[in-house]
Amino acid sequence: MEKIEINSPAKINFGLNVVERRQDGYHNIETIFYPVKLCDKIIFRKSDVDSFSCSDNILALEKDNIILKAKSLIEKHFNRKFYLDINLVKNVPTGAGMGGGSSDAASTLHAMNLLFNLDLSKNDLNNFALLLGSDVPFFLDPRPSFATGRGEKLTLIDFSIDLPMLIVNPGIHIATKWAYSNIRAKASANQLYNVINSKSDFDKFKQFVTNDFELPVFKKFPDVKLIKENMYDFGAVFSLMTGSGSTVFGIFEDEEKARTANNFFSKNYFTFLNPK
Repeated sequence: MEKIEINSPAKINFGLNVVERRQDGYHNIETIFYPVKLCDKIIFRKSDVDSFSCSDNILALEKDNIILKAKSLIEKHFNRKFYLDINLVKNVPTGAGMGGGSSDAASTLHAMNLLFNLDLSKNDLNNFALLLGSDVPFFLDPRPSFATGRGEKLTLIDFSIDLPMLIVNPGIHIATKWAYSNIRAKASANQLYNVINSKSDFDKFKQFVTNDFELPVFKKFPDVKLIKENMYDFGAVFSLMTGSGSTVFGIFEDEEKARTANNFFSKNYFTFLNPK
């Protein structure tokens, strides 16, 4: 195999509770990771020299992006160079709370394992993923999962969103470090795992499924709060900010309402209509 092309999916957090600050400086969380169809595309080709190109000019200039970090981890482990021509078509907004970079890193681990016949086990790949980021392990096998710890302890769940979902990103970059510094960790009254079941009850979800980052983000960036409010104005049955922001998703009963909302938001923001 000389070339491999991978679609790297984004995710939303269907609820996010920050339950405890750890002694190592990280936080323990509870969240539902849910993959969506918005994807980056990455083409990996064996080469005689390393090269990296990206449709995003800013990322193209970064010499220490997470894709190259993932490649470097593999090289250090095997104590050898693996020359690759890597082309990233960036579709997932950066700094958006959708895990685009983490997904790209997981795809890089998979690609190198396949292209160079490295015979790395799932456990090996998971260990590398965790060194790159708390949510990178999820993207090694992106299926609906209840996540605890830093986000690396994953339990597959029977949960699906069988309605149109509109994703809106206002282009506001929110630093994860800032977001965590502006919340107070607390044990959740209702563990997400117990709230979610195979039957979607959006009235229940609106009552119990929350994102602890919304309060500080909405306070500093009122445009993000307004997006959520507008989602409900257009008939969403459920809306929430994902991750530490600034992306907001809305779930609609039918395609027509979702498209009407999309037409409104797309005039000023990045949007993606995730099919049911």
